[in-house]
Amino acid sequence: MSELPAIALIEFSSIAAGTFAADAMVKEASVQLLRVGTIQPGRFLVLIGGMVAEVELSYKAGIRAGTPQVLDDIFLPDAHRDVVKSIDGGRLAKASDAMLTLETSTSSAIVRVADAVAKGSLVSLMELRLGDGLGGKGFARFVGLRSDVEAASQIANDALVGRDVQFCESIVSRIDEALADRLAESSRFDGSSK
Repeated sequence: MSELPAIALIEFSSIAAGTFAADAMVKEASVQLLRVGTIQPGRFLVLIGGMVAEVELSYKAGIRAGTPQVLDDIFLPDAHRDVVKSIDGGRLAKASDAMLTLETSTSSAIVRVADAVAKGSLVSLMELRLGDGLGGKGFARFVGLRSDVEAASQIANDALVGRDVQFCESIVSRIDEALADRLAESSRFDGSSK
């Protein structure tokens, strides 16, 4: 999945509407259906990737077919490679000088934020999780020098201006080594990687 020029994610408040829209999306254009399915609390996510024009056509078809049950959405014509790798479950970096944790009320919003931060700052993406086991929320962790993490925090806030989503963040300086090691393995309480 990491070499896709474009991705789009649509989050539906209805499983039925999301299923209908997913079908419309894959019929509209030649795209890869990267992930599709339910997340808590009864939402439906559709993630597609491919060439920019095809992904845009498919994305627009999904919005049309799923309205008014579209909860949130994102179309990234030039998705940052680390964001794409992380969506696919990759853990990319270990905590260093400082760690920024970002949390949003939707999966689409955290992809928007993570892409903006990855493109606009000097921090490294550590992890990106969407919906599953999070009550429908999304979160991302970035690591780097304290000054770079602070700049990334501002970029994250700017990326959500005008968006109707809940947002929470924290910056931890000089994270405890034992905690850093555990988070590098898994952020899930049960210790699983997915």
